[in-house]
Amino acid sequence: MIVNRTGALAAATLGLMVLGGLARWQWPSASPALDCEPAAVRMVGGIAHCGEGTVPTGAQAVALGLKLDLNAASEEELAQLSGVGRSLARKLVEAREAQGRFTSWEEVDAVSGVGPGKLETLRAATELRETPPPGGVW
Repeated sequence: MIVNRTGALAAATLGLMVLGGLARWQWPSASPALDCEPAAVRMVGGIAHCGEGTVPTGAQAVALGLKLDLNAASEEELAQLSGVGRSLARKLVEAREAQGRFTSWEEVDAVSGVGPGKLETLRAATELRETPPPGGVW
């Protein structure tokens, strides 16, 4: 049987679609990579594991699913969050110092520079804790 160029291209495309479907079905796995809660993850040499080590900070913590306490974070820590930057971080800290702890997301939304998009970014990466966390803001 002779296969023309269009038929070969169709077969290759179909094969790639099947491989893509299999890869999507198998990866990424929904099961956690580590056998501990995100709050128990520690870093050693830039690698996350359960047990002893340093508490992940900045982008490491966000990548591990940890949320920054917006009521305890410094300007520098807030500025590390994707999409926040120094200016907004400063405004958030100033607003928190002026009014006290944030008790609702509406109060965060009222800060100059926080619009719907920034608010969603902040809600995804931070939380409004009632009491300061033991051992850090992550």
